[in-house]
Amino acid sequence: MRKPIGIFDSGIGGTSIWREIRQLLPHEDMVYLADSKNAPYGTKPKSEIKQMCFANTDFLLRLDCKIIVVACNTATTNAIDALRQTYQVPFVGIEPAIKPAALQTQTKRVGVLATQGTLSSSLFNTTSKKFTQGIQVVEQVGKGLVELIEAGKHDSPEIRALLKRYLEPMLVENIDHLVLGCTHYPYLIPVLEELLPNHIKIIDSGEAVARQTQAILEKTDSLSPQENEGADVFFTTGSKTSLERWVGAGSEIRTITL
Repeated sequence: MRKPIGIFDSGIGGTSIWREIRQLLPHEDMVYLADSKNAPYGTKPKSEIKQMCFANTDFLLRLDCKIIVVACNTATTNAIDALRQTYQVPFVGIEPAIKPAALQTQTKRVGVLATQGTLSSSLFNTTSKKFTQGIQVVEQVGKGLVELIEAGKHDSPEIRALLKRYLEPMLVENIDHLVLGCTHYPYLIPVLEELLPNHIKIIDSGEAVARQTQAILEKTDSLSPQENEGADVFFTTGSKTSLERWVGAGSEIRTITL
């Protein structure tokens, strides 16, 4: 059996990363773990986040995954260093795409919508300081957004009301780029495009993560043969219905306890 790519997230948000990897690497088998029982990670202390990331990694390694994609900004910014120090398998992390926003901004003002766990992490703050000299970064905690997306209410009056409130301070500051700092948030792009002026560019990290995954597999000579057709298996610690909404009816989804 071919070794799969392992992906984990605090819930369904990382399926936005899974889609990007599936599009770029159609020949790879993939295992996706949604720890929806513990979502959102962004409100939890760092020690608890690390504990959950270790449990997720142990599960994926039992399935012989050849690389693990930490498809969660909060998990990456709080735990990826510890994961890399503990396990031999290569890891791909995800963090808010501050660098491209900082390089492209004309107004010298960019917005970041993320979880509290990401915005308060040392990794995010180090990256932000490195690339945003002379640029104002308007940070906003997206409190309540993950829970609504997990419940399938990504286009609801409740989420629109929250987004309007969260975007207002950014618009006042004249941002021209909005960085999405949570893998759940790409599912809000249609609503965000309605609420934002046309000149504001929305940036997420999904495509970059897929390219990095491909680069590591190429470097380690671990890509699957191109004649293979990739298969997907999904696991969740929460509701199958919630995950099925985002990966499609008929997908192989199993409920587990970590």
